[in-house]
Amino acid sequence: MDETTFSDNKLVIAFKAGSLKYSGTFLPDSNKINGNLQQGSGNFPLILSREKQVYTPEDKTRPQDPKDHPYLQEEVRFANPKGGNTLSGTLTLPSDGKTKKIVILITGSGPQNRNEEIKQYNHRPFLVLSDWLTRNGIGVLRYDDRGVAKSTGNFNTATTADFADDAEAAVNFIKSRPDLKSLSIGLLGHSEGGMIAPVIASRNKSVKFIVLLAGPGIPVTELMVRQNEDQLRLLAAPDSVIMHANETNTLIYKVVTNNPSLSAAVLKLKLDSTLHKKYATDPENAISKVSDDKQIANISEAVVQPWFRYFLGFRPADYLLKVQCPVLALNGTLDKQVSATPNLSAIKAALTKGGNKRFEIAPMPGLNHMFQTAVTGGVGEYAQITETINPVVLVKVTSWINGL
Repeated sequence: MDETTFSDNKLVIAFKAGSLKYSGTFLPDSNKINGNLQQGSGNFPLILSREKQVYTPEDKTRPQDPKDHPYLQEEVRFANPKGGNTLSGTLTLPSDGKTKKIVILITGSGPQNRNEEIKQYNHRPFLVLSDWLTRNGIGVLRYDDRGVAKSTGNFNTATTADFADDAEAAVNFIKSRPDLKSLSIGLLGHSEGGMIAPVIASRNKSVKFIVLLAGPGIPVTELMVRQNEDQLRLLAAPDSVIMHANETNTLIYKVVTNNPSLSAAVLKLKLDSTLHKKYATDPENAISKVSDDKQIANISEAVVQPWFRYFLGFRPADYLLKVQCPVLALNGTLDKQVSATPNLSAIKAALTKGGNKRFEIAPMPGLNHMFQTAVTGGVGEYAQITETINPVVLVKVTSWINGL
């Protein structure tokens, strides 16, 4: 979080790089905080209260967390000369020394450590994934995001392009090791990492295969509109509210993507003006209830951050068209962040158009964005599900890689 304040019973929590802000009022009589969660241009009521947790702080493991490590583990550090930062990670290799392939794991959005750990969910997907891959004869390199845990650098000023440079530094590190340079190098990216993997594979011939887990295929502006719509439908929002939210988000994203050369300050002024005009013509806006200058300023402040500006302008097809190595793309059919049908279809279309004949597209029934067996696919379920990654996904990924 960039900001956490509590004064006069008012709580504010903000994470600018993720375009997230929570503002709430503590109600002593009910022992609850009644507030609003803002993500980009969307606003959602959110009440915070004390509830019994399924996993207490003392219970730090999940059923799929590895209990032992029957393979070689090595703490490693490697530099990204382009970014001037150093990444720290863990290299795991089968103990029999017979591995022929090694996979670099690339995390999704937000600052995450080498295990892709999101503490409020108490899940470590990359820990489970690296353990499974290594047990099945595949080497793995996973690392902390820049500025996170033991890695240096500034996460908050970085864009997806910078994270791609970090991942490519991992490729170069493997090539520099005499004991690893003969291995076939692959990339596995989850969510935003699924955007990054094709970027590197499109320009670096050392990458021999890529796995995309919930990787975007449609332009990110479309992805964000669809993501917001899916979240609203989970909340049973009326069609009129969803339509208005889609119109507003499309307008905001258009202003950002049509003005890439404007400074953040000038772009913010332009967005403020655009939003004032938008809400002046629709004062009964039912979803975001944006009615004052401060709320509008919060929205524009979020979307002019470097990461979000770059993210909105990203078109996955620009890179997928150039990927010629084998590709495996998986998406859960209950994914409400990167919807399976449009994104897998777009990935398939781009690879086909680019002449890639060595790819597999696989929707995974009943799984959410984290590849857990889910009921609705909503974010609120992530922490409540004991499964970290569905075993069918683990088997699919390893069998595909080992079959290359």
